[in-house]
Amino acid sequence: MRNRRLTSLATGLLGGLALLSLTILPARAETLSADQIIDKANLAAFYAGEDGRSQARMRIQDAGGSEQIRQFTILRRTKEAAGDQQMLVFFSRPSDVRGTVFRVEKKVQSDDDRWLYLPGLDLLRRISAGDKRTSFVGSHFFYEDVSGRNPREDSFTLVEETADQYVIDATPKNPSSVEFAGYRVWIDKATWLPMKTEYQDNQGKVYRRISVAKVEPIQGHPTVTRSIVEDLRSGGRTLMEFRGVEYDIGLPESIFSERSMRTPPTQYLR
Repeated sequence: MRNRRLTSLATGLLGGLALLSLTILPARAETLSADQIIDKANLAAFYAGEDGRSQARMRIQDAGGSEQIRQFTILRRTKEAAGDQQMLVFFSRPSDVRGTVFRVEKKVQSDDDRWLYLPGLDLLRRISAGDKRTSFVGSHFFYEDVSGRNPREDSFTLVEETADQYVIDATPKNPSSVEFAGYRVWIDKATWLPMKTEYQDNQGKVYRRISVAKVEPIQGHPTVTRSIVEDLRSGGRTLMEFRGVEYDIGLPESIFSERSMRTPPTQYLR
């Protein structure tokens, strides 16, 4: 009888310990879908702070080594989290593009509105939706790279998860609207920033690559301060560098207008 009681007591203790161990084990990390990962990456890459300002410089190199420089200031304002945005890009160098202004009204539910102001002609030109994947002022970046591609235009599949990254494949929902058949993006788990994107043609060959070369913490936001786009067909490349990045500076909505394209708001430029 005594042995039976001891056995019963031991069984009860083991059961209690097992229950306790289940209670104190950490919960498993939430499994995210490819769409959820892309949404987080989109927020990290394009929605840091309620608004922002930065100085940028592009070094445009062709396959022969010839180089051009573009220098400009970017102003950005978010109208609502993960929603519509406004952007102005003011070019200051070299002299042949000085005064050129690029403006974007970014829309989540429809095509973005984009304009380019050319001061030499006093011409305000609307950039059609079909031109969004063309060269941004002679560089290897596209207009869409600067303001961001709407995630709802693509379908996503998580193809690999490592300790540090998510690897996601994307295919366009409207293939006739873009020049690529698909792309693969590598997203850093620590910052949620897309660190590399490779675009494939209809034969599955990678012809274009965008890579992040440097990330810095600025006002609590992991921020890309150096990135490179490579045209693997021509051998050309463009390096984009940012400095003087600031967030939450209180940019008024009123400056994101056609008037500012012709008369820049100098108090917000430097």
